[in-house]
Amino acid sequence: MTRRGKFLTLLAVVAFAGFLLWSTLSSQRVECSVAVAFSGSEGSGSASASSEEDALREAQVAACGPLSRSMNDRIACSRTPPVSRQCRTL
Repeated sequence: MTRRGKFLTLLAVVAFAGFLLWSTLSSQRVECSVAVAFSGSEGSGSASASSEEDALREAQVAACGPLSRSMNDRIACSRTPPVSRQCRTL
């Protein structure tokens, strides 16, 4: 491959990576943080998404992950109202 061919290939890869990064980050409109108390422990998590509802749900999933030992615990924790929650638009 010639030097020009390598440069054009590198340029195409960088442009594609930039497009993927831009398209992923531009869809994130809201960031939420939650604190959850479950089974005598407390955990916190944060997430971003295109809507507040999605960001809250994913933040709760992140907070419940370390607190739950089984799938049943994970489901029960995800249904527990958060102790605190805070959202902001990006």
